[in-house]
Amino acid sequence: MQIKLINKSKNPLPEYKTKYSAGMDLCANLDNDLIIKPLQRVLVPTGLFMELPEGFEAQIRPRSGLAIKNGITVLNTPGTIDADYRGEIKVILINLSDEDFVIHSGDRICQMVIAKYEQAEILQVEVLSESDRGEGGFGHTGV
Repeated sequence: MQIKLINKSKNPLPEYKTKYSAGMDLCANLDNDLIIKPLQRVLVPTGLFMELPEGFEAQIRPRSGLAIKNGITVLNTPGTIDADYRGEIKVILINLSDEDFVIHSGDRICQMVIAKYEQAEILQVEVLSESDRGEGGFGHTGV
């Protein structure tokens, strides 16, 4: 599969860091450092513009190190980039810690995973088929 990418940043292209990596790190593309206050959310540009093949999406996910060490995560996780979107990839980050967090241009801020998808055909019906689970949800199977 090929992804077409325009890089308007000084950062390197996204790449898989290990042989079996599912995600590629994306970097911030900033003119100045960005401070995220506790519980503040920000939109961080990457300088990347992408064209995906039909039937694929890009999922934007948090970096585990930023999450555990600094409380920084992607707010709408996973964020979805559709195959027909041509604008700049921007990432919604939130600071869930009690301390300010500084992002510098070039910092790795999230992961991008490319995934195949299918569109479903929606059928409106009057009754759904029975199942063992039924309407059980939200912890119905216990702890």
